[in-house]
Amino acid sequence: MSSVVIKCGVSLRCMHRSIGICRPSLGINHQVYTPVVTQVMTFRTPVIPEDYDHVQIPDRPKLKFLERQPQTPRIVRQPKRLSDLRGPEPIENDFIHKQYGIVALGPGYMRWGHLEMARLTINRKMNDQKMFAVWRIEGPTKPITKKGQGHRMGGGKGSIDHYVTPIKSGRIILELGGKIPFEQVRHFLEEVAGKLPFPARALTYSQLLELKESQRNIGKNNSNPWTFENIAKRNYLGIDKFLSPYDYLWYGKHR
Repeated sequence: MSSVVIKCGVSLRCMHRSIGICRPSLGINHQVYTPVVTQVMTFRTPVIPEDYDHVQIPDRPKLKFLERQPQTPRIVRQPKRLSDLRGPEPIENDFIHKQYGIVALGPGYMRWGHLEMARLTINRKMNDQKMFAVWRIEGPTKPITKKGQGHRMGGGKGSIDHYVTPIKSGRIILELGGKIPFEQVRHFLEEVAGKLPFPARALTYSQLLELKESQRNIGKNNSNPWTFENIAKRNYLGIDKFLSPYDYLWYGKHR
């Protein structure tokens, strides 16, 4: 640290006009108080860049095209089967490449238009020389039936209208990786996540681990004895007749 005292004179007037230093003032005994310019030297800590030597870019880095309907010789109409949506995702709930991706926070159906929206948005905005993206879900396989407008009740199940991909809470929709930081891909990953028909977030691998750990800590550190689990197990006020078997599996978390 060093300090420089500037005396009143021509140089002071020049500095006052250029950088706005106050003019010298007179004290009680007609003493001249001159401004003091202090030069402070600091050291800036450099940010060490991340090491991406272990990342390998595949030959086809972009998201592949998914068919609008399953390529099977015979298509059978199915019931609603809401068990495809109920509950947490048991298998595809962790990153394979351990970098970035989009995680579903709730259940829902993805139509072919949602898949095309995600594919076109990411393929247009990603740099295929430094990035790659992979699907973690399959194409639409579940048929959804619909009857024509103005059709009378009855007459059996309607014809197949379109196909969807059922998504459970905690499912990894897609992964994106490469030799880039998360800040460069966050904007278009959040854009895709905001257009999906269920709540979703763009997360890193460390953020996903913190989210799972925080959900576990909420149950462990809860000091309130009146939890859904205690009320259901002890059958307070005869609540057993209002609960379903699924409430005893997840205790109100996935309903």
